[in-house]
Amino acid sequence: MTTSTISPLRQRMIEDMNARNLCEGTQRGHIRACKRFAAFLKRSPDTAEADDVRRFQLHLMEDGASLQTRNRTMTGVRFLFRVTLRRHDLAAEVYHIKEPLNLPLTLSQEEARRLLSCASSIRLKLMLALAYGCGLRAGEVARLKTGDVDSAQGIIRVVQSKGRKDRHVMLPDEVLELMRQWWKERSTRFDAGVPPLERLVFPSCKTGKALNIRQLNRLFHKACEAAGIAKPVTLHSLRHSFATHLLDQGTDIRLIQAVLGHGKLDTTARYTRVATGRIAGIASPLGGKRKQPKKRKAA
Repeated sequence: MTTSTISPLRQRMIEDMNARNLCEGTQRGHIRACKRFAAFLKRSPDTAEADDVRRFQLHLMEDGASLQTRNRTMTGVRFLFRVTLRRHDLAAEVYHIKEPLNLPLTLSQEEARRLLSCASSIRLKLMLALAYGCGLRAGEVARLKTGDVDSAQGIIRVVQSKGRKDRHVMLPDEVLELMRQWWKERSTRFDAGVPPLERLVFPSCKTGKALNIRQLNRLFHKACEAAGIAKPVTLHSLRHSFATHLLDQGTDIRLIQAVLGHGKLDTTARYTRVATGRIAGIASPLGGKRKQPKKRKAA
């Protein structure tokens, strides 16, 4: 869409978002929210009054929108009022609803291994291994470039991911071996004119574009079906499993925070509530003293 087809109000809002360096996803969400608000009003949002804001929030509830959708929508509308229109009186009318804190679903180590073994190709097995073995998000897997992989130091550099932060994660030998196998099979038709270190590990069919995350999600669910995993897990569950299994192994929570890229320790600490190995090892007062597993004798 060219700027000539954009209303002056939307153009001002886009300029305000660009000036604050908001990412593309956030900008799209804010614009979508304001379009929904304008459709409800049937007029420009800059003519809104306090009662319009109240009625719109009730409309979202009656329309069956989830709590997450309602909060995200009102965040975009509040940005319009507070920043672009300077209508702080209307911004004060926006309220957010506390969302329930659900425990993330995770896979057991046996289920994770079974999932990887049921991958339909080396490419899919590598992508799942990166999500589970390195704790990468789906978008981080899709955008991975050859220059991000440092086999000499055994690390992967995640560049400008969520929160515009860089971080390092481990590169397990198993993942490196899968990567070398995939590189032998990978098509080179999209590499022309692209510097070697800038080449995508998983290029899509469109030149210069990264793999579509929706496609990766579809492949993940097919692998789950083939592995007989009935849990309603998502691709992000592999990242949750990565964190909980590290915690079960006794890895320091500060290191887990670093490889996950969390800004606050509280975000990482929630995995202590789903670390099934640690929870299962707690002695219940019903059973008395829990027997410790026998240690294997050294060969």
